Amino acid sequence: MRLRPSALLRFYSLCGLLIQAAATKNKVKGSQGQFPLTQNVTVVEGGTANLTCRVDQNDNTSLQWSNPAQQTLYFDDKKALRDNRIELVRASWHELSISVSDVSLSDEGQYTCSLFTMPVKTSKAFLTVLGVPEKPQISGFTSPVMEGERMQLTCKTSGSKPAADIRWFKNDKEIKDVKYLKEEDANRRTFTVSSTLDFRADRSDDGVVVSCRVDHESLNSTPQIARQVLEIHYTPSVKIISSSSWPEEGQSIVLTCESKGKPLPEPVLWTKDGGELPDPERMVVNGRDLRISFLNKTDNGTYRCEATNPIGQNSTEYVLIVHDPNALAGQTGPDHALIGGIVAVVVFVTLCSIILLGRYLARHKGTYLTNEAKGAEDAPDADTAIINAEGSQVNAEEKKEYFI
Repeated sequence: MRLRPSALLRFYSLCGLLIQAAATKNKVKGSQGQFPLTQNVTVVEGGTANLTCRVDQNDNTSLQWSNPAQQTLYFDDKKALRDNRIELVRASWHELSISVSDVSLSDEGQYTCSLFTMPVKTSKAFLTVLGVPEKPQISGFTSPVMEGERMQLTCKTSGSKPAADIRWFKNDKEIKDVKYLKEEDANRRTFTVSSTLDFRADRSDDGVVVSCRVDHESLNSTPQIARQVLEIHYTPSVKIISSSSWPEEGQSIVLTCESKGKPLPEPVLWTKDGGELPDPERMVVNGRDLRISFLNKTDNGTYRCEATNPIGQNSTEYVLIVHDPNALAGQTGPDHALIGGIVAVVVFVTLCSIILLGRYLARHKGTYLTNEAKGAEDAPDADTAIINAEGSQVNAEEKKEYFI
């Protein structure tokens, strides 16, 4: 059976309506089964916050953004709240994005994206606003500070949210032992943070740069820093440096008085053995230098350098010994006097030994009977044997021995 063209057209139209109805039904089921997607946003005070709401499937159902006070900001592409800071970024069936410029702390809170299905589906996005800390200030320093005095430096910054962190440095070395105080500001949203550095002034601190560093997540890894250069006044330190380690007669010597202090001591005072320099023509003071020309034995003694500034005075001493160059040269050759003395002693000892030996030999030289002679069998020694032989045994047969 052949269908007429009009009937065929009606058939195709009916099929199209059935297909469209089925697609619409699926869309409704898809949109009703999903929730809009949002993300929390963090922005620095004064910056711009972008709020985005998305749905994967939507059957032309409207999207809406509202603020923490439940005021509608945008309904699809229609602006509902009169606030020039709020603008539409993008509006479609799948996305509604808006921006809030020049964000203030009061804008912080929970924003709601609504998908108007049956029932209405919502998603929350929390807007966090960071309070930027003010540039820190260092107080408590009065220049100059005397060595040994107690110093208390305070660093303070306000307006941070959350509370900022404060760190102290001396040049590039961090100081750990500090006091930290956090106070809530009057608006009850931000904080004032202060830190106190307490130490005793030392001369090594003079010229040191003390830094107060404020770290906060709103500063994008670029901390705010306040600096203070320390000025410490202290008494002089004195040291004498000699131009020669072995000064000799006829030479010259320069004694330099190195003095450090703040304020710088100028000039220095030179004395010898507790009094003035005895020979101004040869002993000339030029600034911190004492030059002594044509040295001789009379220049031996204790030289003193004294430095004074408004804080106090200090001194040090140098003992000068002038050496005889000729005596030094004689000591380099052999000591003939010493050698002659040793030879004389050796000769004397030898002569004495010879004399003593001669006397001993002369005393024991002579004729005596040995124990083999008659009548000498019982003699205890040679002398007794001789006496017996000469006395009671005159006629005995003698055996003579000579001791040489």
